Amino acid sequence: MDPSPPDADDLRARQDERLVHTVEHAYANVPYYRDRLDDHGIAPGDIDGVEDVGRLPFTTAAAFAEQYPKGLFAVEDAAVRRIHASSGTTGKPKIIGYTDRDLDVWKEVMSRGLSAAGVEPGDTFQNMAGYGLFTGGLGVHDAVEHLGATIVPTGAGQTQRQIELMLDLETDAIHCIPSYGLYLAETAEELGHDPADLPVETVVYGGEASTEPMREALESRLGATAVDNYGLSEIIGPGVAIECAEAQDGLHVWEDHFYPEIVDPDTGEPVPEGEEGELVLTTLTKEALPMLRYRTGDVTSFVPGECTCGRGVRRIDNITGRTDGRLTVRGVNVYPSEIEDVVLEFEEVAPYYRIDLRRDGTLDTMAITVERTRDFDGDVGELEARLTERLANVLALTPDDLTVAEPETIERTEVGKAQRVYDHRD
Repeated sequence: MDPSPPDADDLRARQDERLVHTVEHAYANVPYYRDRLDDHGIAPGDIDGVEDVGRLPFTTAAAFAEQYPKGLFAVEDAAVRRIHASSGTTGKPKIIGYTDRDLDVWKEVMSRGLSAAGVEPGDTFQNMAGYGLFTGGLGVHDAVEHLGATIVPTGAGQTQRQIELMLDLETDAIHCIPSYGLYLAETAEELGHDPADLPVETVVYGGEASTEPMREALESRLGATAVDNYGLSEIIGPGVAIECAEAQDGLHVWEDHFYPEIVDPDTGEPVPEGEEGELVLTTLTKEALPMLRYRTGDVTSFVPGECTCGRGVRRIDNITGRTDGRLTVRGVNVYPSEIEDVVLEFEEVAPYYRIDLRRDGTLDTMAITVERTRDFDGDVGELEARLTERLANVLALTPDDLTVAEPETIERTEVGKAQRVYDHRD
């Protein structure tokens, strides 16, 4: 099963038709988009196809905060079948809605990607992504079933149990964040197994930035083919783009559903083919949450030429960074501004903080240092516990270490921007 996109001529016609419908749908049903298009002097009838996509205004993550919780929805509540959420820059999550048709599209594109990755009907597929509001769990789960493979919904963590099930069930493929795949291999060794002897043949990974050395390490340690998968909740979740197992040379964007652009992050203008810029995506088939020119903040480039696998869609390179300050720690998106918001909630804490990111073996760690105020004479340990609990609730990630230091411990900056983040993971 590999329902690939149509050939080039049919693809363009489908993109044109779907973009026109999406703009009309957004204008008619989302006041935010109606106001934005009116402000730019654009009527839906001015958009004839994807050649006009550049006339549309950008959408940014700030729109989710401004329209929280459901101001960007284009359908009534009764038509929404599922809600997911992703981390937002204000501490509030981005609320993502799906209609029945949206869920069908999600299954289609993700199962298309799994097929490209080498997963086949009848395979046993162990999903090691978190379930719940995070899209990586159910988004992959439904697609595995749609493909005709057997899903083992283990979720994240419980590594020893994961390995036992892989061996007992003869798992053919797994889905995880790349650093966890390496941790899985380390744990297998500690349990007396050669990781390369585990039955898994395909590792579908995503959720954090990765490099070719990371892929090579995954493949050599687990004796499997490792394939990078890309997605984001605001667009649909996992399933926007994926590498093929044949070439592993760029991620195929399913552009019959998601129209990609790469622009200069400063000017918003398209960059020349092959040059890096910010990935911008427009949904072409979303009903509940249409996105017009969404600025993902992810830095990448188009891979020139056609892939040897024959799938006739554009490819993007691995994500090399972010245009904003978002951090990814163990697959969870963390914004320094969220930490700052928490720091400012506590009167006992001065408005200074430091974030140190490190890698312990194959896992990311995050240590946060704050300062107590000069007049604080309470229990530091109790304050650290309250701060840790609050941060865990806001970030959906518990800091590995939180220290309340003495006043004036954190370096001040007199000229230029204060450095808050110290990333030691390279």
